[in-house]
Amino acid sequence: ETDQGLVMLVIACPCALVISTPVTIVAGLASAARAGVLIKGGVYLEAPARVRAVALDKTGTLTYGAPEVQGIYPFNGHTESEVLARAAALELESGHPIARAVVRAARARTVPFEAGEAVRDVKGKGTEGRIGGKDYWIGSHRFMHEKGAETPDVHREALEIEDAAHTLVALGSDEHVCGLVAVADNVRDGAPDSIRALKDAGVDHVVMLTGDNRATASAVAGQTGIEEFRAELLPEEKVQAVEELTERYGSAAMVGDGVNDAPALAAATVGIAMGARGSDVALETADVALMGDDLRRLPYLWRMSKRARRVIRQNIAAALLVKAGLALAVPFG
Repeated sequence: ETDQGLVMLVIACPCALVISTPVTIVAGLASAARAGVLIKGGVYLEAPARVRAVALDKTGTLTYGAPEVQGIYPFNGHTESEVLARAAALELESGHPIARAVVRAARARTVPFEAGEAVRDVKGKGTEGRIGGKDYWIGSHRFMHEKGAETPDVHREALEIEDAAHTLVALGSDEHVCGLVAVADNVRDGAPDSIRALKDAGVDHVVMLTGDNRATASAVAGQTGIEEFRAELLPEEKVQAVEELTERYGSAAMVGDGVNDAPALAAATVGIAMGARGSDVALETADVALMGDDLRRLPYLWRMSKRARRVIRQNIAAALLVKAGLALAVPFG
């Protein structure tokens, strides 16, 4: 009886159960890191397996985030050089991909410019500042609408730019619109395949979120095979979109790279940042980072998460079966 009691005591020890989960988690985290996916803890390794909806930012996530200026359209007596110089002066200190494209274009054309004064960001819309003692603004089509400076000629040109799937950047002063700048970005290689693989991995719904205009968003969604997109969103509207997805599907993941994506990354069940070009704020907020900005790692993350959950369950089941088998064998010596 003493021997049987000791055997039952050993069987009752929870070591097998306790070790079955952390070993799997550590192995999963290490395997993911070798594959270029950095996960900030075991809870975020398991979470994607339960997520059925994924929202992706456009610029820098589905696209390379390195847009180039395609054209400059001056108005009200201004020249292309004047428009580009003033735009670059306002955008010089900005880290936004479109702002960097404007500055690169000004330098490439050797257009002289100096940093603007009292420059401040208008969240999700654009930038305001002073150049040569005069106030200027630069930003999206929505920002130009809010400024009330859009004339029929400017509106017509803006629609043509957007219909060509280019991003519109408007520059103006308190008097009028000085000019428009057309910027375009390229979809990442392999992005359509990654979206298909993500759906094959068990994601039911994929949506693209962007602050860009609808025409450009529609073009990128069509190229990547994403059926739903929401355009012209402010950062807080991206958060609302993620919350709506969470409410509809029970959980949602968000993939982004910029400062404007950080609130949505925080609101998601799983926040995923592009590791190479992601901003410090996005990386700090996210739960997972894709090193090398490789979207092909996204479906891998879902497959790894499901495999980890499956192995954890197998380990727990095996431990319980062994314990039950031994316990039943004790009375028979």
